[in-house]
Amino acid sequence: METLLLDRGDVADNARMPAVIDAVEEAFAAYQHGAVQMPAKSYIDLPAYDGDFRSMPAYMAADDWDAAGIKWVNVHTDNPDDHDLPTVIGTMVYSNPETAFPLAIMDGTTLTRQRTGAAAAVATDHLAVADATSLGIVGAGVQSYTQLEAIAEVRPIEEVVVADRNEAAIQAFVDRFEDGFDVRGGTVAEAASCEVLSTVTPVESPVVDATDVDDHTHVNAMGADAAGKQELDPEILLAGTVVIDDYEQCTHSGEINVPWDAGTVGDDDLYGELGEIVTGDRPGRTPDDDVTVFDSTGLAIQDIAAAHVVYEHANEDDEGTPYALVDTEVR
Repeated sequence: METLLLDRGDVADNARMPAVIDAVEEAFAAYQHGAVQMPAKSYIDLPAYDGDFRSMPAYMAADDWDAAGIKWVNVHTDNPDDHDLPTVIGTMVYSNPETAFPLAIMDGTTLTRQRTGAAAAVATDHLAVADATSLGIVGAGVQSYTQLEAIAEVRPIEEVVVADRNEAAIQAFVDRFEDGFDVRGGTVAEAASCEVLSTVTPVESPVVDATDVDDHTHVNAMGADAAGKQELDPEILLAGTVVIDDYEQCTHSGEINVPWDAGTVGDDDLYGELGEIVTGDRPGRTPDDDVTVFDSTGLAIQDIAAAHVVYEHANEDDEGTPYALVDTEVR
């Protein structure tokens, strides 16, 4: 028995977005049903290198499959300029829970982009207006691409407005999607006036003002994944219906973490967790809702779910590079 090595291309080919969305939704349901083990994300801070490591282990049991694994991922902001390397480099080890055999080692960076887009799509499907055709994106980096690709799977998106301080990044985004969508660059306010808004920036000071957001916009706040990060004016959270992915992670490092620490936002300002909505234990969007917000920190079970999709498709189609990582002669 051999382990599959799946590089960036293998993961991109096999992380088929509709299947990843379904698997991530199953992960949220499993989380709500208590069918997961997911220790809190741990951090190793490396201020000398302006970076950090994060370890994200998890096990989840869906209705007809289960899986386990760990993602080892970093954020090193100086990498592109100083080392000609990506800011984020992720590696996923995907294992058989029954035997602990490492079924695959795969590119976790591409996997993260796919599952992050899928999480936004799951939230959008449950919290955005049903006929939403416009999507605003703040931040035109690599995460922005899968936001559009995934959300377009659950809503009939036609118009896309992308805002970023980097004009070249906006143009690259427009070039990538102009054949399939009415896509253009715009201001943050123009992006926030769309029916769905995804924010995918690493900022530590709000870039979206409460006056920017339309009355019935659904916001996917995806960028805040560490303490101190904050993309939205806290007034958006106070006025809107706030749904989180995980209480411990969101209060520590999600979009709510800064106003939470300041005492501006508290338990009474949170509607619930996405898992409750996915399972029907709590209603999703109602006719009375105005602005809705999904605070996403990224859960290890999302990585496991996406890795399951990638491995199953790659294994079935004989893709990837098999190699003997484990000496099966040793007992």
